[in-house]
Amino acid sequence: TAKVVYIAPHAPKNSEQLSRVSFSFTHSFSLNMAENSGKGIGRNSGTSRVALNERILSSMSRRSIAAHPWHDLEIGPGAPSIFNCVVEIGKGSKVKYELDKASGLIKVDRILYSSVVYPHNYGFIPRTLCEDSDPMDVLVLMQEPVLPSTFLRARAIGLMPMIDQGEKDDKIIAVCADDPEFRHYTDIKELPPHRLAEIRRFFEDYKKNENKSVAVEDFLPAEAAVDAIKYSMDLYASYIVESLRK
Repeated sequence: TAKVVYIAPHAPKNSEQLSRVSFSFTHSFSLNMAENSGKGIGRNSGTSRVALNERILSSMSRRSIAAHPWHDLEIGPGAPSIFNCVVEIGKGSKVKYELDKASGLIKVDRILYSSVVYPHNYGFIPRTLCEDSDPMDVLVLMQEPVLPSTFLRARAIGLMPMIDQGEKDDKIIAVCADDPEFRHYTDIKELPPHRLAEIRRFFEDYKKNENKSVAVEDFLPAEAAVDAIKYSMDLYASYIVESLRK
């Protein structure tokens, strides 16, 4: 009999204490040893079954801990200027992925209703918290699309103030710190005007066919972005401290 313990960190919620929920289960395995060990590794051979069962038993007999990208990934030593970013949506995607805060997995939220795709990689900054109880959003400019659940180093170059259905939903504009084509940018004013217009238009339009209103205000410089990230880091830390006191 093998026992596995899974500990899943839950996202902080305004109405409840941040907690780690654990559960365990047991499972029995019977190893079917092949009569002719070492002979035949075909699909139905005893040898392949033994190898598979040994791998399962080895995995199940160890204590397993699931890392949560929001809480377990460090923001990075260069924060709030240079920070880790977890990608949820790749550049050019029409699929709206998002973090499932309970499990830490990336789930499909919806397919965009409009004929638009994300102009750049989009994700969140770990160990940050905004007033909407979500981590800080970030749009990362770089040459290539990145797979969901990948994390990368990014540099904040600006802030895009945004109101989504009457609620504040600001976005950090950043560049990939390890992309030679974009890493030299230090402030949003250095970007070509068309690039900024493209970003603004996407966020203004991507929810129109859902009958949801989005208002994008003027872009703010890198200093404002750094201040916003620092505030979200402090808010996250404060919430953790208050939760542990309860």
